[in-house]
Amino acid sequence: MQGNQGKSFLQGAVIRLRRELDWITILQTLISYMMLVIFLIAPLTSMIGQAFSYSGNLSLGWFIDILSSPEYISFKPRGGRMFEVVRGVMYIWGYDYGILLNSLIVAASVTILCSIIGIIVSMIMGRYNFRGKGIFKVILLIPLLATPFVNAYVIGKMFNPRGGLINYFFYDLLHLFPWRVDIDGLVGLIVAQTLAYYPIVYLNVLASLNNIDPSLEEMAENLGAKGFKLFRTVTFPLFLPGLAAGAIITFIFSLEDLGAPIGFIGARANPLTKKVASYQIYSAFAEALTGGISPKVSALALLIMTLTIVSYVIVKKYTSRRSYAMLSKGGRWSPRVRTPAWWVQGFIALSMLGLVLFAAMPQIGTFLLATTDWATSGTLPNTIRTEFFASLLKNPDVSRAIINSLFYSLVAVIIMILVGSSISYVVAKRDVPGRSILDMLATLPVAVPGVSLAVSYFLFYSSGFFRGSFLDPIVDPAVLLIFAYSIRRLPFITRSVYAGLQQVDKALEEASMNLGASRAQTIFRIVLPLVVSHIMGGAILGFVYSMSEVSASVTLGALREDRMPITFFISQIVYGLAAVGSVSIGAALCVMLMTVQIAAMAISNYVLKQRVSFLGV
Repeated sequence: MQGNQGKSFLQGAVIRLRRELDWITILQTLISYMMLVIFLIAPLTSMIGQAFSYSGNLSLGWFIDILSSPEYISFKPRGGRMFEVVRGVMYIWGYDYGILLNSLIVAASVTILCSIIGIIVSMIMGRYNFRGKGIFKVILLIPLLATPFVNAYVIGKMFNPRGGLINYFFYDLLHLFPWRVDIDGLVGLIVAQTLAYYPIVYLNVLASLNNIDPSLEEMAENLGAKGFKLFRTVTFPLFLPGLAAGAIITFIFSLEDLGAPIGFIGARANPLTKKVASYQIYSAFAEALTGGISPKVSALALLIMTLTIVSYVIVKKYTSRRSYAMLSKGGRWSPRVRTPAWWVQGFIALSMLGLVLFAAMPQIGTFLLATTDWATSGTLPNTIRTEFFASLLKNPDVSRAIINSLFYSLVAVIIMILVGSSISYVVAKRDVPGRSILDMLATLPVAVPGVSLAVSYFLFYSSGFFRGSFLDPIVDPAVLLIFAYSIRRLPFITRSVYAGLQQVDKALEEASMNLGASRAQTIFRIVLPLVVSHIMGGAILGFVYSMSEVSASVTLGALREDRMPITFFISQIVYGLAAVGSVSIGAALCVMLMTVQIAAMAISNYVLKQRVSFLGV
């Protein structure tokens, strides 16, 4: 009897596989796995192999060197300044606890600060009506406009004790500061990253907050829970998934960030700013053309990647083990919004305006650098200049960088669409073995730092079978840059298309095939037209963030000058290494990137009738 049951089960499985594994499904699955294995798993495996190779043997030697070295981890500060007042200047730099510990301190601090700001802002925007709320919905997101490297340069310039705008305004004019303030080093990185990333937490928390069924809070109030108790026991647990998602993305972005260290070094040249893991990995690429990348750098990149992946998995498992389900999503249609007294509305508006002005300093400063002589005039700009924008077309180095980035990003988007749509369809619509693994691999790039991926690409494709080939980054990094963009932004497409496919009833596909259409005809004539807006939405996000991608661009892009993308060129200008010279040209490039991003948002919101967040989170 049991033998017959086992035989019937096996026959059923074979029939199911025959039904599911038509030629187009097999092709989609193979292409997806090949892309992820060749351009994600294999390079990362190569980096892991080198990290565990010590004097030719399999060993933890490099990790022991890093974890036991005071250069990387020191529980006693080895330098730096914190709240020290010297000759009328208060130095707020932070203390040096070693490269690895510094990175963790910065990332943790940024995550905590962004979470606090994000929760407060989302509670105000989600729970109160006040004058100007519609305007604040837009301008609160200004910090997410891409200004790589220049944003940190602007913050470093504004907090300079000699001629900085902050000290000029609060110390010289208003006399509100007892001393001039010098924010630099690790604290400078924390400030720059917090201003850039708090909208990520805000967007996620606000989305969760709007989905809360208002009856749950009303019932809690009827049972006596009010004020902070209501927030702590009901509201906070219900938007916790959104907070966790935003916080872990912020932590990963902070840990891998290269824009802030390079920008601050260009503005102030404080050696403490270099003592973070992302900058140390970036520095290793300067030696790549001569002696390759040290296994110690691979071990450091692997440690950073392990921290981000483990953090991502822990947060995901924590939120999945708890129940946040509600009987209805009434919050989206009838949210609990109050209209406070006029003076409270005024206080809220002024507070939000102060936050926006402070957080948008990098974007405002970038525009001023691109349109005035602020880079050379001292505290305040005084002459409007247009030649920096003209150089985008006239200067061959600048125009080449723009063309390179446009080409890389467009090709990367095509690859993202083909592979990401295939992955989404197989995961959402086909019942084939290994689809859960495919889904996991397609999500993995979210948790892999760009610097770690760049190291793995260099190690894997500059040696062995690929040495001297078109994939060798020393020969030409262009192809690898395209695939690096594709892999890093692949989750934008997969998540967007997957959400669209969830709304396509399977009965539509079955009806099409019952009427004689093949699987391919059904996909192209029935499914694709229904999810085309989701594909375009994910593609727009992928294109925008490929254009402004930093980690892979400033590492792999450094290997050949004529292949450099925009962000690498900006980093060289800010760092003072480019022959072009003026940081204002880099600011003009950033204004161009912001324009592209705003245009992408307009297309998503008005043409596609689809609201998409800046980062797809």
